[in-house]
Amino acid sequence: MYVENVGDFLKAHGIKPSYQRVKIYEFLMNTVEHPTVENIYKALNGEIPTLSKTTVYNTLKTFIEKEIAMVITIDENETRFDADTSLHGHFKCEVCHSVYDFDVKADEISHEALEGFEVREKQMFYYGICKKCKQES
Repeated sequence: MYVENVGDFLKAHGIKPSYQRVKIYEFLMNTVEHPTVENIYKALNGEIPTLSKTTVYNTLKTFIEKEIAMVITIDENETRFDADTSLHGHFKCEVCHSVYDFDVKADEISHEALEGFEVREKQMFYYGICKKCKQES
């Protein structure tokens, strides 16, 4: 994902572009790691000494409300975040715990069983062992 000017992007989505918000969104946008609040806090705390975990959490909550980020709850022990809000799947490795994106073709998925339902969110998760861990075993 690429955004030329994060401040303008945030403004366009009704978010005041504070320095902390810009840095948090830049980090989220530029990582493929699907970070947790703790990951984001640790990565940015050196650059922004006044940053708190509460600020990170509240900023991510705002991003989710404005639909410029999504929460990923692959398992009940961990909440991760993703700036890519397009329809795609996630694979979590049971060994290294990394989370990988994969493409999903929505037009190839049958939705007949959901006729009459109101779908508010779509997520697809796969679990197993990633290529790297499988090669190492």
